[in-house]
Amino acid sequence: QLQLVESGGGLVQPGGSLRLSCAASGFPLNYYDLAWFRQAPGQEREGVSCISRGGSNTNYADSVEGRFTISRDNAKNTVYLQMNNLKPEDTAVYYCKLFGGLTGDYWGQGTQVTVSS
Repeated sequence: QLQLVESGGGLVQPGGSLRLSCAASGFPLNYYDLAWFRQAPGQEREGVSCISRGGSNTNYADSVEGRFTISRDNAKNTVYLQMNNLKPEDTAVYYCKLFGGLTGDYWGQGTQVTVSS
C-alpha cells in the first residue's frame, strides 16, 4: 500500500531551523517528482518547493527562497525540507506530495510547524 509519512515538525523560535522528512512506503520514490506544500489556518494550501525525480532540478516559492532547501535520498526513499531562519509566517501544516502521473497524486498526512517566541 502506497503511503507517505511526514515527520520533523514542531515548535521553534523565530530564526530557528527544522528539518522535515517525508518517508515513502509501498513503492520506490525515484520514479517520481515530489513537492512540499503548506497550509496555514484559514488559508489555501500553497506550494513551497519541488524536486525532480533525480534531484537535479528544484524550485522554491519566493517566500522561502534562500531559507529552505529541498533534497531527496532515493536510497532511503525519503524527501527532506531543511528550513532555516524560520519566521512566524512559516507556521502551517506541511505536506509532501508525490506526482504520480496516470496513477494519480498522493499526499502525506501533514506535520505541524509552529514558529513562535
